[in-house]
Amino acid sequence: MQLKHRTHGHEQPYWPAGPFKIRLPFVHYRWEMPEMVQGFFMFVVGLAMIPLLETYLGMPYEAALAFTFVAGLCYILPAMLGVPLVPGWITPAIPVVLLYLKGFEPGPEAIQALFALQIEVAIIFFILGVTGWGSKLVDVIPNSLKSGVIIGAGMAALMGELKLGGRIDATPISLIVGAIISAYVLFSLSFKNVVDGNSFAKKVANFGMVPGMIIAMLVGWAVGEYPLPDIQWGITQPDFSLMVKYLPFTVGFPNIEVFLLAIPTALIAYVIAFGDIIVGFSLVKRVDHIRVDEKIEESVDRVHLVTGLRNLIHAFFAPWPGLAGPLWTAAHATVAERYAMGRKSMESIYSGGGTFWVSGLVALFALPLVTLFKPVLPIALSLTLILTAYICIMVGMEQLKDSVERGVAGIVAVTLAMPDPKSTVYAVIVGLVLYFLIERPSLLGADKRKENVLFEDSDDIKELDAKISLSADTK
Repeated sequence: MQLKHRTHGHEQPYWPAGPFKIRLPFVHYRWEMPEMVQGFFMFVVGLAMIPLLETYLGMPYEAALAFTFVAGLCYILPAMLGVPLVPGWITPAIPVVLLYLKGFEPGPEAIQALFALQIEVAIIFFILGVTGWGSKLVDVIPNSLKSGVIIGAGMAALMGELKLGGRIDATPISLIVGAIISAYVLFSLSFKNVVDGNSFAKKVANFGMVPGMIIAMLVGWAVGEYPLPDIQWGITQPDFSLMVKYLPFTVGFPNIEVFLLAIPTALIAYVIAFGDIIVGFSLVKRVDHIRVDEKIEESVDRVHLVTGLRNLIHAFFAPWPGLAGPLWTAAHATVAERYAMGRKSMESIYSGGGTFWVSGLVALFALPLVTLFKPVLPIALSLTLILTAYICIMVGMEQLKDSVERGVAGIVAVTLAMPDPKSTVYAVIVGLVLYFLIERPSLLGADKRKENVLFEDSDDIKELDAKISLSADTK
């Protein structure tokens, strides 16, 4: 189904283009049917940004819908340019971004403020990508701080759904049912055993969180938690001419004061996005050793460059409250799980991610799909946030090596999850202070703890007790 084929154990074919590696569907990778089906359903999560555009930027639905097409074009860039991660928003940063936007009047003022924020996020990614500092950050930042940010982002996403007045209050039945089914299909060990011996279960597993989302929607309609859709036929017609009226070229560019106000939020967004990069590559590493047929290049610098490019495009042509993030955690986990099933299930990590978002872009033009899912947009966003929380906590915990790191990471995570717009800044400060005071044996010394000073695990203590008992017996 493609013109170029991969040699066993090598990288997926590509066209070199400077720091990028261009891959196109049907040319460099095959079209994956399960990811196409997922794309036709999961594109609705992108539409969930429309209410935020209407509320905080003061634009009508038709213009906001046009913004989603710009976002759709940006979603296909990572797989096309050589990034093995399924992109999305900087989701945990959305509450912080909205708090920042509340300080501006909806309309031209808020659009200018969001432009300033998104252009600064783009600059941060470009600087770290071009200089190569982005790759070095992975090694420089303490493991406890990285894991704490990841776990804290997951906790914050989950608390946002479970808090009083959250979506769990308004739609408890559909949300709980959808979350349970999605988690079971994606992560359950018992379901994986069923998949090994049942062809129907294997087909269900191929579609990731889609079965859970469909059942959640059906339950929501059945119990009256969501209104029934008014399905219309034809092709979606976003109003691009109206969209132009809400771009910085028309409303004007912000002054220096707005750029200065945006700096703290931009830095917070990057810290969270950096955690997403770590989660994304951690999920790749979990399955990479299984697929010896493909060599996956894990270029953190390329992720920075592509994410910077996406934010730059958004800043000028579709300022986006969700910002452009390097990872859609739930979708990427789904792709990674199916990728682990072997080459017959998914030819390449790029064919999975590429097919997913190209299909999502096509689905935006299908008016029946857009109108079908319009009433249940919140459930798609909620399930994404809940699954993101589980994955962040799981991956963050896996990165921690001993009880000292776990303690520091736990404090960082709780600090970050606090309902305060500056919680991320506090979490970073707390993490660094605790790292130097608790983890290092010397404030100025090497960064390696002496293994004979602390017995980090209960197994070490049991082993010591056994040796002491044996010594006593021999005496």
